[in-house]
Amino acid sequence: MRKLLLSALLAGLIVRTAQAADLGLNIEIPRLDVAEYHRPYVAIWLENTDQSAVGDLAVWYDVAKKNNEGTEWLKDIRQWWRRSGRNQQFPVDGVSGATRPAGKHELAFASTQKPLADLKPGRYAVVIEASREVGGRELVRVPFDWPPTKAESLSAKGEHELGAIAVDLKP
Repeated sequence: MRKLLLSALLAGLIVRTAQAADLGLNIEIPRLDVAEYHRPYVAIWLENTDQSAVGDLAVWYDVAKKNNEGTEWLKDIRQWWRRSGRNQQFPVDGVSGATRPAGKHELAFASTQKPLADLKPGRYAVVIEASREVGGRELVRVPFDWPPTKAESLSAKGEHELGAIAVDLKP
């Protein structure tokens, strides 16, 4: 039986579905020198090459507003809202969180966590979109291949609402 299983694996008849990989994110929210500063609402998700959403990684908004009023402003994260947000019930367990202050923020995801657990091998992008009340909007995409075959660090930089973005992949 063991020989048959090994032969099938070598012949490519059995495909391993579980990838032991990690995806780390470092996101900088710059402190803007403006008269009325508000923390940005931020959505972070994975998308296919056709820009359809695969799954949400994080959504930062004002979760403390009474009567769940913070969700009313999620529509201002426009690209994310069209692709994923309008189909959600908030708060989303493991995804929703409070807005973050200016500074650097680290997030880590294991291949056993959704949406990574469901990713088929291929080309994807991490998308970070920020929208700020009395401010602007910005979207940054960082393309990557899944599963990673080697440790890799990819980077991008926003122009105003987002600063340096780093995506770290580990097999």
